[in-house]
Amino acid sequence: MEMGYASGTSFSWGQSEASGQISPDELQSMLELTRRVFGGVGAHLRQAIMGRDDVIELVLVALLADGHVLLEDYPGSGKTTLAKALGRAIKSQGTDFHTFRRVQFTPDLLPSDITGVSIFQPQKGTFSFNPGPVFTHILLADEINRTPPKVQAAMLEAMGEKQVTADGQLYPLDELFFVIATQNPLDVTGTYPLPTPQLDRFLFKIPMNYIDRDAEMEVLALQLKNARMARPSLDPVSREEILACRKSITRCVQVSLQIRETLVDIAQEIRRDRRVLQGISTRSLVLALPALQARAAIHGRDYVSAEDVQRLGPYLFCHRMERAPGSPDAEILFRDASRAPLERLVQGIRGGRTPIAPPSSPPPMR
Repeated sequence: MEMGYASGTSFSWGQSEASGQISPDELQSMLELTRRVFGGVGAHLRQAIMGRDDVIELVLVALLADGHVLLEDYPGSGKTTLAKALGRAIKSQGTDFHTFRRVQFTPDLLPSDITGVSIFQPQKGTFSFNPGPVFTHILLADEINRTPPKVQAAMLEAMGEKQVTADGQLYPLDELFFVIATQNPLDVTGTYPLPTPQLDRFLFKIPMNYIDRDAEMEVLALQLKNARMARPSLDPVSREEILACRKSITRCVQVSLQIRETLVDIAQEIRRDRRVLQGISTRSLVLALPALQARAAIHGRDYVSAEDVQRLGPYLFCHRMERAPGSPDAEILFRDASRAPLERLVQGIRGGRTPIAPPSSPPPMR
């Protein structure tokens, strides 16, 4: 794990420029807590699926950044297995919420099927609210694009506001509430395109491509091994540790002015591109900050680097673009738009304007 500490005048998101410096003890505590949470949850996920280390890291970055994740690929690629393993990796005490719930989205689903419904109690002569599956810490929304717009609207409120409106009453969801949704590609029969506002609520959209031959062979070998003997048990990570880790990362990891300028410049370039009908929102830039902080902390740093922007950028912004007909893939549009801002950022680094290392060549989306 890469280690290092920033020493410039930049400040962390959520912390005022006039506030004091983070103490070394607080910084060390943040890094140790991040290692514990990332290592503990990651061990559960790696035990469940093979050859998906890049996907696992992105999911855990989203969890620590208080975001939601949309996984896309054809059936049988491990999306549901990953989500179930995440639910098993977290324990909760002292709350009325379930740790993990799963909803299979179908064309006949109703909003009340996921949010809950008021039931009349004849003995009392009153209605009582029966919470739906969204009242959980981790929600697996399986095949989310197979359900009609009314259900999508209910999911939009839950994901964006962490609350449910039922019969005119507001019901808050859990602070940890995390949606890991799966969808089939739009060329599969019976799918509905997700509305742009709901796509904007997903921090990452992650395509899960086929794993390589060696990893696939390892999956088959592990399946045979598990049939003969039980898997070793792993200790889950508590809900409280995850929430504490989120807050500590937000406070301790610095986001320099140059990083923020780069994000805004990338957004401006995307909006000016004639191949893009609708650019990325300001909300996406706000959501990007804790994601970049979380990745920096996972890699043992208390500052966001240019590599963090380059690595997460395609997953943060590509699904938020509405492309013109005949335009290339969103990943190509992002790289075209980000090239000049990232070059300026690297030049600023070399000129000593910000204490971060230049990025390597752009990573492919996997």
